[in-house]
Amino acid sequence: MKFILILLFVFTPIAFGSMEIWAFSLMELGILLLIILWSIQNLVRSSELRVRSLKFEILFICLFLILVIFQLIPFPSEIVKILSPTTYELRHALAVTTPQSEIRIPHSAISFVPFLTGIEFYKWLALFTFFLFLLYWKYFGDGFRITNQLMLVIFLVGVFESLYGMFEFFSGHHHILYLRGISSVTGTFINRNYFAGYLLMVIPLSMGFFFSRESLHGPRFQGWRQRLSSLDGKTLLIGFGIIVMILGLIFSASRMGILSLLLSFTLISILFKNPQRGKGFSKTALLILGLGVLWALWIGLDAVIGRFFNVSEDLKWRWTTWEDTLKVVKDYPILGTGLGTFRQIFPIYKSFHMRRFVSHAENDFLQLASEVGLIGLGILLILFIFLFVRAVSGIRSMSITDSRRYIGIGGLVGILALIFHSMVERNLQVPANAFLFTFIWALVLRMGSFKQSERAIAGEIR
Repeated sequence: MKFILILLFVFTPIAFGSMEIWAFSLMELGILLLIILWSIQNLVRSSELRVRSLKFEILFICLFLILVIFQLIPFPSEIVKILSPTTYELRHALAVTTPQSEIRIPHSAISFVPFLTGIEFYKWLALFTFFLFLLYWKYFGDGFRITNQLMLVIFLVGVFESLYGMFEFFSGHHHILYLRGISSVTGTFINRNYFAGYLLMVIPLSMGFFFSRESLHGPRFQGWRQRLSSLDGKTLLIGFGIIVMILGLIFSASRMGILSLLLSFTLISILFKNPQRGKGFSKTALLILGLGVLWALWIGLDAVIGRFFNVSEDLKWRWTTWEDTLKVVKDYPILGTGLGTFRQIFPIYKSFHMRRFVSHAENDFLQLASEVGLIGLGILLILFIFLFVRAVSGIRSMSITDSRRYIGIGGLVGILALIFHSMVERNLQVPANAFLFTFIWALVLRMGSFKQSERAIAGEIR
């Protein structure tokens, strides 16, 4: 199972972010194989689950999946007219162009394109199942050995993506594997913002990994020179790899990605408190960020800075897209147009003219609201708030000298950074980013759950 996870961590970003149907289908097959092996393992070993009850999480996950299934069920036209009047009117308006014998539509689904909704359903089902698998998998989070190995793989993939992207861009080759035509550092992703979103999760998690190793030295060293000289070679290499990833993100020229990176390091510097005094802010985090920025300045940031001068024009276009998407939400407020149907329904509401095809709303949450309605978005929002509170509670229960605390904080900062970036971009719809996002959620929750279970066991012994 660990080997399959490693393959998925390597494959999902390298396969152009797994945006093509063949790539995310292989991702889904990998997750299915994990579930099968895990089920066999539990049948053979009858292993006991060591995480607390997940009834609330499972309930809201099931509610969301049931909502999507509800969008796929063919209902009589009279029921569709009640549940989604705009869908009913649109279908009959389109039916006018067909022969007279086919105008009457006895049954139809709420989803505007059921086939696409079905594809998205299996994608969400695979990710939700992967999330629950990680929360229940006995060897994830508790032993910490496998967790460290998986985080090291994620770190190495992030470094590789950054190095490969910078090599292609600065060498003038300008390829993404066999595709030509990049204008900035994108790694193996087809878009600068997808690449930036991936690094926004990897960098804070790697910072947590770096500080977790540093915390093992304890309070023996009083000065920063002593602490720096005490670090082993692996820890220093991790720090250097983080600087490389910062360079990669900066030269991606993703404006919101860069702002999200600054926000991430602001949170990290505040939350990664000095383990000796338990207060203050982390100077090490600011030093790593500063070295990355200085290196970027030495190389040259003219192209990156030039992108910020076009903010007003791009923001105007995004604002218009958001307004048009809100019109979709207004017409389909309860159940939406169907998960994965935005690109088919948006041209009807588009109020601007442009040659390129609009495939997403430049805001993951607005697009979700248009596709699954306010009910679906509300279910996911409640689930997010519950998981966030639970994660924060678990992290706060750890000592500041506990190495797992830094992993949890780094993962949570990465989650917040991606969500912040997703307010003006598409990130959660990129399978590679969604896969890593799901993993980090489970990692953060398991860090806290393991500590709470330790306390519960200690209380029973007393």
